[in-house]
Amino acid sequence: MGEPTQENLPSTPPSPMIISPKTDTGLGHTYLRTPDRNKVYDRVNPNVGIFDEQVLALVFRRLNWDPQTLCSASCTSRRMRAVAERILFFELCLSRAPRLVSSLVVVPNGSQPSGVVGSSPRIPGGWGAVAKLLLFCCGCVPSKFFSLPDVTKGHFTPVSRFSKTSGKSFLVRRCWGDKLYVSDPCEHASPAGEDEDLGVYRGVFGGFMQSRTRACLIGKNVQLEVRIRCPYCGARVWSMTAAGLVPKSASRRLGTHEDSLEYFVCVNGHLHGSCWLARLSDEGSDGDSDHGDDDHAGDETVAW
Repeated sequence: MGEPTQENLPSTPPSPMIISPKTDTGLGHTYLRTPDRNKVYDRVNPNVGIFDEQVLALVFRRLNWDPQTLCSASCTSRRMRAVAERILFFELCLSRAPRLVSSLVVVPNGSQPSGVVGSSPRIPGGWGAVAKLLLFCCGCVPSKFFSLPDVTKGHFTPVSRFSKTSGKSFLVRRCWGDKLYVSDPCEHASPAGEDEDLGVYRGVFGGFMQSRTRACLIGKNVQLEVRIRCPYCGARVWSMTAAGLVPKSASRRLGTHEDSLEYFVCVNGHLHGSCWLARLSDEGSDGDSDHGDDDHAGDETVAW
């Protein structure tokens, strides 16, 4: 062709080569432009870098699954919250209450959940709600069957004990086969004008969708509350007082009068309630005599 001259040079410099998606360069490789490459990689493995589930699990395990740090991290982005809801909150629950978690999920041969990253079992309401229930007292708001001068705010609880024996006290006789864990009441100072302290308790059903309690609520056509929501998962709730499903054993367990307590159960199986606790009581601890069983093997103490 000869040497290029001024006359046969192009008037404008050539534009840089743009390799379109799925373009073969002739070297046996297919390249993608940067935006397309990122999209493809995100679809293949969205959890890369700091969002890698293995990395996050190691970081929070090193922090001993600190709940406040985990909650703050889950608020940073949608992707972080998705990883927390799917994996990290389950690991938090498993580290704080392994026996309770084993009861909430269906585990073959009675073995404990493995806790392997990426294999957390599903549960109604999500593990974030269970983690909040284990570590947070929801406080109390006035309701139809429980008058209160003002709203009592919620707070983190350093130590809580959840008992399956206590849970049985909150079930009517025909529902004793259900699996329910209920915490000891969290005592709040007496509001102005009240002679008794306020007690706030919470709990969670195992296998609530197949429970007799849920079947009773649906069979009796109990209406869901309009103004009250579950403080842990935001779902709608049934008032067990309105449903007539509050047994006398619940009052004896709490050490209060029968008309001085109320509790709710949400459609996902989370329980929360309140009662008036007498400062001094001369009643004995015969609250479980109706059950003929006071086995505390399933109790779980949650602390952080």
